[in-house]
Amino acid sequence: MATEEIKELPKSWAMVGGDGPQSYTQNSSYQKGVVDASKEMVTEGIKDKLDFKSLGFDSSNCTFRIADFGCSVGPNTFLAVENIIKAVEHKRSLQRPLAFQVFFNDVPTNDFNTLFKTLHSSRKYFAAGLPGTFYGRLLPKSTLHFAYSSYCLQWLSKVPNEVVDSKSPAWNKGSIQCDGLKKEVTKAYSAQFQSDMNTFLNARAQEIVGGGLMVIIMAGLPDGIFMSQAGVGMYYDLLGSCLVDMAKLGVISEEKVDSFNLPLYYSSSKEIEEIIKVNGNFSIEIMDSLSHQIQYRSFCFRGQSCFSGSRGRALWK
Repeated sequence: MATEEIKELPKSWAMVGGDGPQSYTQNSSYQKGVVDASKEMVTEGIKDKLDFKSLGFDSSNCTFRIADFGCSVGPNTFLAVENIIKAVEHKRSLQRPLAFQVFFNDVPTNDFNTLFKTLHSSRKYFAAGLPGTFYGRLLPKSTLHFAYSSYCLQWLSKVPNEVVDSKSPAWNKGSIQCDGLKKEVTKAYSAQFQSDMNTFLNARAQEIVGGGLMVIIMAGLPDGIFMSQAGVGMYYDLLGSCLVDMAKLGVISEEKVDSFNLPLYYSSSKEIEEIIKVNGNFSIEIMDSLSHQIQYRSFCFRGQSCFSGSRGRALWK
């Protein structure tokens, strides 16, 4: 089964569909900026790290398979895929041309209808939808040559149980996020993040062929900086204070405010590196920070993914 590696299906949080004024399509210019900012690193990673021989390409195997994990609705996923294909084609320029197959993955409640309505008619690839959580297996073994995920993995599969339990030392009363100020809360969020990342990495290690690449772009924090000290953390604190004020005015209950926590965790570089090292399925080929308003991290892994090792390689940003 596709979900064989997870005991409980994560809740499904999809972006707002359609193309109206409140839709992700009309409100994802920031995420597009992340794709643009990472383009050079992705291109250079493919140029320097992609090895067609190790991928087993020959006269009988000329289909290059790509997956975008967490594609959402808008045009950003198409831009990212086009950047990847151009870089692969350039790398392959003096050899037999490739056919491309692209899997667009997101949760089942994602607006795939709008996504595929906006597919470019002149695209150079065969497209397929891949509904399901990326915190688990989605494809047969050794299907992919290139995996990609942008601005997704900071979202957890669920809110840690401890932070909404009034009897737990990690009860996060008075805050809606992991602000870094309470050790017990941070520990609970960190443990959930580690669990989710391991599930993600284990699944991709099975799906990516040996010598394939994986690029992950995700929001993060500089080492030693709390979420409450970052601009995005201040925004969420403001949102939380508004909810508290609404509770004081009787608009919503205090219990409802206390039960609400964002399933969001911004990790540090050291934490990510340790998770990848302990996981053992990948090695980091490239790791860098993006200059785009908020701290982002990009990685390139080789192996069965984009991490370099017995199974995969990875480009991580």
